[in-house]
Amino acid sequence: MTLKTITKTIQHEELVFTNQRALFWKREQSLIISDLHIGKTAYFRKNGIAVPSKVLNDDLARLGKMITNFEAENVIIVGDLLHAGNNTDLQIFAEWLKAFPNLQLRLIKGNHDTLKSTFLEGTGFEICGEKLHIPPFTFIHIPEKWADRFSISGHLHPGVTLKLERNKYVSLPCFRYSDNQLVLPAFSKFTGLDTKSCGDFHCIPFSENLIFEMDGTDDVF
Repeated sequence: MTLKTITKTIQHEELVFTNQRALFWKREQSLIISDLHIGKTAYFRKNGIAVPSKVLNDDLARLGKMITNFEAENVIIVGDLLHAGNNTDLQIFAEWLKAFPNLQLRLIKGNHDTLKSTFLEGTGFEICGEKLHIPPFTFIHIPEKWADRFSISGHLHPGVTLKLERNKYVSLPCFRYSDNQLVLPAFSKFTGLDTKSCGDFHCIPFSENLIFEMDGTDDVF
């Protein structure tokens, strides 16, 4: 894992954007992610599609390294921690959590987080419902635009398609932010990308070895 970062001041708070699909809020010592989709690989296997459990293990290993690297005291998951019903991936996740007994875990429920809360209660998660407000940010899963508050959300799995040279393109995951909202990339690599136009958003794309902010002159498709 090669960690690359961009630090920006948003709403007078210092936020660290990483190429490892996570955001770090310095004042709160909080790692913020979205769309981990635990259970998705097991769900696919159950339905006859050969997806190795290594996909989940790699996501969790990356998350563990991020927690350690930033010495995070909290993890805020902005929805879709889970993907499907009770399956073997949940046990992998529960075992992984044992390595971080002092970590405060908060979940804003997403559209996939339908599993009964008994599993999550047993893992030490604080279930925050559909919104969590920690000034100056409001954490939600599905993006909403408010005039009087700044939201941090997920759900869209944002990405951009860039033109490298003639007839050559690359699609990359990205963070999107504007004057009043920030949309996180999916933390799990086992997801698609919404590469629709950034519109009024600024984009911070990244790859395994770099992260950069687009200045509006790049070719986006």
